[in-house]
Amino acid sequence: MSSGLATILIVDDEPDNLDIICAHLENSNYSLVRATNGGDAWSILETDPTGFDTIILDRRMPGMNGMQLLKNIKESDLMKHVPVVMQTAKAENQDIVEGLKAGAYYYLTKPYEGDVLKSIVSSAVHDRLHEKSLHESLREGRQIFDLMNFGRFRIRNLRECNLVASQVAHLCPQPHRVVTGISELLINALEHGNLKIGYQEKSKLIRSGLWQIEIERRLNARENVGGFIELEFKVGEETVQIRILDQGSGFDWTPYMDFDPDRAFDPHGRGIAVARLSSFDDLEYIGDGSEVIATIKKA
Repeated sequence: MSSGLATILIVDDEPDNLDIICAHLENSNYSLVRATNGGDAWSILETDPTGFDTIILDRRMPGMNGMQLLKNIKESDLMKHVPVVMQTAKAENQDIVEGLKAGAYYYLTKPYEGDVLKSIVSSAVHDRLHEKSLHESLREGRQIFDLMNFGRFRIRNLRECNLVASQVAHLCPQPHRVVTGISELLINALEHGNLKIGYQEKSKLIRSGLWQIEIERRLNARENVGGFIELEFKVGEETVQIRILDQGSGFDWTPYMDFDPDRAFDPHGRGIAVARLSSFDDLEYIGDGSEVIATIKKA
């Protein structure tokens, strides 16, 4: 796909459901592709494995069901980072946890409101485009980092979070594996730590499309001018350690280390769990949560 628009694959065996989803999203500046079963969807994805920015996937379908298709997607090196919005008519905690652990970032329970769908899809597309931008930055070279074994950065805004993440990732054997996790930890430290944006407040800001605007407003507020996040890295014989320290009062980090079905329907809240499981070999929050240490094995 090369239209310049974010491209979404919609997979559902009910034609009426496909029509409803497309009707909700048709004015949102997306390129929409339909599939009426899991087998056809997989054929489309195999033909163009890098062409989709989000997949909306029905869990229960005849033939190749949504869980099998999700498994195929997450086992593909070219597709495993594409956000999958799983939709189901049955919202049991066991099903939700199974889907999240299999790689689904978002869950929708039928029937759902059009605004909810648009909000979740917008968040998924934003995450995917953000990740693609980070990966693009990784291609700019890593030679200088081969000469470094210690360093410290002071980071003040979202742009610097992404810049530092894309560069520090070069310290690690698999930069593409860790870059999104580093970015997630830095942005979490900025918004929840230094700028004191709470979980429910962030949910409302994302749904209203005002999250980035509010970040910039708070960065320019008198009480936050001069604030920064500190990232320190240390390269050892066997591991790379990344320490991030914010200037906030901390937060209860324990619920966010694993997937929680109670947050499955929110447009955020999975980043720390995904980073812990996918980006790092160990992730440890210290004390009140204003300090976190990520460890990556070199072999």
